[in-house]
Parts: sequence; structure tokens; C-alpha cells
Amino acid sequence: MFEGSKRKLSKSEHIQTLLYKSYKVCKKISSKEPVLSTIYEYVYFVDEAIEELGVEEEIIHQLIEDYVVQILTTKATFEAYLLNLKELKIEKKELDFTPLRELAHKNLGVARNLRIKDAEKILTELLKKDDIVYLEYCLEALVACAIRLKPSRAYATIKLLAIKKSLEK
Repeated sequence: MFEGSKRKLSKSEHIQTLLYKSYKVCKKISSKEPVLSTIYEYVYFVDEAIEELGVEEEIIHQLIEDYVVQILTTKATFEAYLLNLKELKIEKKELDFTPLRELAHKNLGVARNLRIKDAEKILTELLKKDDIVYLEYCLEALVACAIRLKPSRAYATIKLLAIKKSLEK
């Protein structure tokens, strides 16, 4: 290889890097935020969802993939709502958390149905807290936890979103 050049990472290496970074985010947030202290150690098992929903494991896995896509695609909307709240706060205007909370509530319903406990905890925080910085941590944790559920699907979704964004320019 040429001096100073970097080897392109394979898809598998990108996925591993994405997964590693998501674990680091969860660990950082778990150590900073007592309410979210268990998200780093959380491991999702489909058994509870299969038993309670009465559907096949394959369907649960597809629903989990759909959930991951949903979280990653709504991240920009969450960020826009948080940015708007920051601007309102700077302007000393009344803060309206309604759009943020409606989106969190929608995602919470899916997380509850699939029995994704870390997402339930994070989304509940997004529903009830008013500290914008804390809510940003919650969003960061939500995305990281979603990536951990299905890293390959998360990678594909992130790539697709990047392509769509580049086409919009």
C-alpha cells in the first residue's frame, strides 16, 4: 500500500465498527445518566415477544429490523424537534415538547410490543423529561441501542439514508 493511504473497510468491518461505537455510546450514557444505567448491559431476547405475541421467531426478527429502520429514519426528525426546542429556549419562548413526545410515544408503542426493554426505558424518558441536553443523550442512546439490535440492518439503513441525503443536494 502507498504511504499514507488507507485500506477500504469491508462491509463486515464497517458493521463491526458501527456496533463497537454503539456499545461505547451506551457505556458512556449508562455511566453518566443513572436512569439509563442498565442500557449498556441490556441484551434483547426474542423469546418474550414470541411468547406474548404468539408469532413465529422469523416474524419477530423482521419486526425488529423494521423497528431499527424506523428509529434510524426518525432520528433526523427527533434532532429537528430538539433543535427547535433549543432555539425556542434561546429566544426565551414557550417550549412545546408535543411533537417530540408524539414521535417518542409512537416509537414506544412498537418497543413495548416487541418487548425491547432498553428502548422502552429511553423512550419513556423522552416522553417525560424537559431537559433538552438530557433528551439529546436519550436520542443518542436510542439510536445506539437500535444499532445493537440488528447491526447489519442498521448499517444498510445508514448507507441508504446517506445516499438519499446526497441525492437531495
